[in-house]
Amino acid sequence: MAVGGGKIKSIGAAQSPLLGFAMFSPALLYIGLLIGAPFVLAVFYAFSDARIGGGEMHYVGLENFRSILQSPSFRKALENSIIFTICAQIIVMVCANILSIALEKPFRGRGLVRFLILLPWVAPVSLGTIGWKWILDSIYSVITWVLVWLHIVKPYSGPYWLGEAKLAMASVILVHCWRLIPFSTVILLAGRTAIPKEIPEAAAIDGAGFWRTTFQINLPIMTPILSVAVLFGTIFTFTDMTVVYILTAGGPYDSTQTLPSLAFATGIQGSDLAAGAAISLFLVPVLIAIAYLMLRVAHRSEVI
Repeated sequence: MAVGGGKIKSIGAAQSPLLGFAMFSPALLYIGLLIGAPFVLAVFYAFSDARIGGGEMHYVGLENFRSILQSPSFRKALENSIIFTICAQIIVMVCANILSIALEKPFRGRGLVRFLILLPWVAPVSLGTIGWKWILDSIYSVITWVLVWLHIVKPYSGPYWLGEAKLAMASVILVHCWRLIPFSTVILLAGRTAIPKEIPEAAAIDGAGFWRTTFQINLPIMTPILSVAVLFGTIFTFTDMTVVYILTAGGPYDSTQTLPSLAFATGIQGSDLAAGAAISLFLVPVLIAIAYLMLRVAHRSEVI
């Protein structure tokens, strides 16, 4: 029996790595097919002269990267991406912190309020952005109608929200923040509920008020959670194309063009797959650097 039991243990030990690999293989297959294969294909295209409907492809080395770095459209898109990401993350983190504080304490109707706040994130991004395009329309904008009703602007002389460079960028940032704030709010709310109740209570006994408790106790404790929220928010913002494409398609005059939308316009709409792939690959080292910095901050932070 002892020998038999030993055989059973040895068989189980031998099968456990195979069982673990079998359970993990669907995730590996998903990553390989939907992420790995397109990435390898993009690298292959970036070093070639591939075009939609073209003939044979030829190796051109770093020529595509040299050409896009010299392009004014690329430099403008890179500048817009940085402005878009920084401004959106500042707004998102401020609003998400305010909402997480407001939703932490129980009150009547809190479940309904949480549901309504989550709707922008749950709803399809294209559907929500199309709704915002109507809201920001130059003729039918409800915002303009309200401004006319308040006698702030004259009829038929309202601002062109998506037709002026600065207003168009502000509109794109606004819509993206509307979509991303619920996601960051959920992350920060989970972090706030994980803070031991004894710490704020002890601070209150020592005379710490709301602002001191928030900035000197809660936020330092939540630094790892904040880093995760900023990391995901930065990745979602820097790689977002849907909002820009639906609202402005990069216009007017490339004033809202970002790297993802420029890659799509160049590679798909412009039929230059090689240049589009080179632009999209430029996002990879930038996002890796951002992820490394955010994870280092989270790693060095102490979690109580």
